[in-house]
Amino acid sequence: MPDVDTRLLRHFVAVAQDLHFGRAAARLFVAQQALSRDIARLERDLGVRLFDRTTRKVTLTPPGERLLARATELLALHDAMLAELRDTTRPLLVDVMHDRSTALRVLEAARPLAPELELEARFHGGCDAAVRGLLAHRVDVVFGRLSGVLVALPANLTRRLVRLEPLGLMVLDDDPLARRDTVPLAALRGRTVDTSGGNPEAPEWVELGAELVRTHDGTVAPDHHPGMAAVAAAPPEETTHHLRATGWPVLTKTDAAPIPGTVVRPLTDPVPLYPWTMAHRAELRHPGLDALNRALDRLIPAEGWLDPPAGAWLPAADRALLSG
Repeated sequence: MPDVDTRLLRHFVAVAQDLHFGRAAARLFVAQQALSRDIARLERDLGVRLFDRTTRKVTLTPPGERLLARATELLALHDAMLAELRDTTRPLLVDVMHDRSTALRVLEAARPLAPELELEARFHGGCDAAVRGLLAHRVDVVFGRLSGVLVALPANLTRRLVRLEPLGLMVLDDDPLARRDTVPLAALRGRTVDTSGGNPEAPEWVELGAELVRTHDGTVAPDHHPGMAAVAAAPPEETTHHLRATGWPVLTKTDAAPIPGTVVRPLTDPVPLYPWTMAHRAELRHPGLDALNRALDRLIPAEGWLDPPAGAWLPAADRALLSG
């Protein structure tokens, strides 16, 4: 049997869906006479009649009905194959939230594993903002605490738990807490703690921080309002000024970039954790994604990212992760 031209199959499917040669020709931007010739050629190639045609209507024959189901599947696979091949030639856009993040470490570890590819970082500053970028197809891969985002997550999302990162407290270097190697959560009692309240880009972080502080009898600092996005992007010296003006320690991740005049002390008893998850659409096919997963296969066991200390603390929405 001769090979079947996918163009002829595409024209057949159009006619079979419309059951009208004129409408199908208009949709395909071809002349009706040329479309009729293509269908006749396909029938000759296959040795079967695909349509019954009268002056008033067009209907599919039994062989035509069988071909329609298979041709639709075949063309979908054909188009998906071409899309995947094209996708490998474009950069993979990865949201890493911010500088020195766990996500950025994964990206930096993946790049040498696929030096011929372009893996580009994006910095939305929060998981909620990153997911909005994913929904708008502005990024391909996101990292962060998905359980706390406010936007609706796509149903076809593939997720991988990456790290349970310990949290710390950023304090001025002359704060009494700075003299400790670690800060027990009991030290939060009666203290006001800045949890970046009001940040529209990272409600998942704000929610985690508020639950942690309130659970341990601290007070959540008032929202940074207005202009939280501008505050979050402020230079280091402005963060130091903010701490000195308010006296409020700032909840942060232990990998936070150093800021002059401040220190970060790990929180303990119990150790609070931030759950990092990598997520992307299930249909994403890109060799850069393979590189990210290979980087994680190395980093997770080497760094003990999924080996939390006994009795660690997670928000209520994430506690099942400790048993997983």
